[in-house]
Amino acid sequence: MSTADEEIDLGPLACRAAEGDAAATEALLARVRPLIVRYCRARLGGRDGGRGSADDVAQEVCLAVLTALPRYVDRGRPFVAFAYGIAAHKVVDAQRLHAVRSDPSGELPDTADLADGPEQIAVSAERTHGLHRLLAMLPDMQREVVILRIAVGMSAREVADSLGMSAGAVRVAQHRALSRLRMLAAAEAELVS
Repeated sequence: MSTADEEIDLGPLACRAAEGDAAATEALLARVRPLIVRYCRARLGGRDGGRGSADDVAQEVCLAVLTALPRYVDRGRPFVAFAYGIAAHKVVDAQRLHAVRSDPSGELPDTADLADGPEQIAVSAERTHGLHRLLAMLPDMQREVVILRIAVGMSAREVADSLGMSAGAVRVAQHRALSRLRMLAAAEAELVS
């Protein structure tokens, strides 16, 4: 099911959930959670050596959505925009916290870690770092459009509603951002070779 198909059902579902319908709340969270996780992973990447940090923030977003749900009023905007607004604030909070402190671990594991080895982690981290570096070169609005359209999978209409733009302006911003990313990636590749 595409994001646009899901959005058709979310408005009435969100209203029923806001009124206290437990089944509607569960169904709503099941549909919104994957979008939130993708958004948090796209914005935060694999900090702390894995996806844990982004997944933790996504969990906080889901809890915040559930907490705010009784106050939700359908004002004609997609429910995804409501959830995205909460997610955007939680991501900024996580970025601030990550910049201020680090969490060293003093415990040694009892068993061997069967996850990717240092080489795979380094290659993945370098790719992620490179992508974030390129995205950071885009203007804020273009970066948000690319993340929401490509990483999260939102429709142009949903992104437009979330960012206060028209769907056409979203498509133009996406095209310009992708063109700029191609140019930046090509220039970076020339410097390396």
